[in-house]
Amino acid sequence: MVVPYFNSAVVYASLFAFMAIGLTLTYLTTKVPNFAYGSFVTIGLYTSYTMWKINGIAPYYASAMAFLLAGLSSAVMYLVVLRPLARRGSSLVSLMIATFGVDFGFVGIFGIYTDYLRNRYNLNDTKQFFQLQADFNLGGVPGIVYVAPAALTLIALLLFLLLTRTKFGVAMRASVENPSLAKVLGINVERVYVVSWILAGGFAGMAGAFYTLWLPGGTSTGSDLIVEIFASSILGGLTSIFGAILGGLVIGGSEIVVGT
Repeated sequence: MVVPYFNSAVVYASLFAFMAIGLTLTYLTTKVPNFAYGSFVTIGLYTSYTMWKINGIAPYYASAMAFLLAGLSSAVMYLVVLRPLARRGSSLVSLMIATFGVDFGFVGIFGIYTDYLRNRYNLNDTKQFFQLQADFNLGGVPGIVYVAPAALTLIALLLFLLLTRTKFGVAMRASVENPSLAKVLGINVERVYVVSWILAGGFAGMAGAFYTLWLPGGTSTGSDLIVEIFASSILGGLTSIFGAILGGLVIGGSEIVVGT
């Protein structure tokens, strides 16, 4: 009985850590709580679902496309919605409400997309679907139990190297801590922000793709998870990427332990 709970805790904790990293990145750049962030998870979820159901491509491979689509969607949200509003002097509350509006828009898009899949490919589970039977097995343990924490460890290492060993990482930290001074020093702050939002959405999309291998999903999955994602990020300090990883591990793991 202990092993299934342990496996669930490992997977869930790893996925929430992925999600918390991205939410923290968006908050660091705009200082706005992004309530549309869960929709990027759903984008990854349906990228995985579509590629498996239609093309037979496993979610592990689909995660790359999920990263790309969710990352680009995140960047578009920043460039088209939040940046123009911020430049017009909109208040924090207005920007926060705008993220709610974007989330509602995404929910509508998901509804249209799932209707299209159902009618075009005769799929009956587009709105709500069970865990995808697309995983490998190693030693009697589902592959995602190994892959999720391994991917999280790799991402954490790459982020550490990016932030501490590259010029872009220095520029990112400078842009977050003091944007005005960073601009004076010749740093393209807007480019840093756009890349940060791409990474943020990408991590959410990747988490969504992996999510389909362990749990059921649907059009509201990302929105349903937003409270736990915020809790993970806040527990980690809200302004610390590596704190967000720790927060995600704690919240995700405790959800399984306490819930069972």
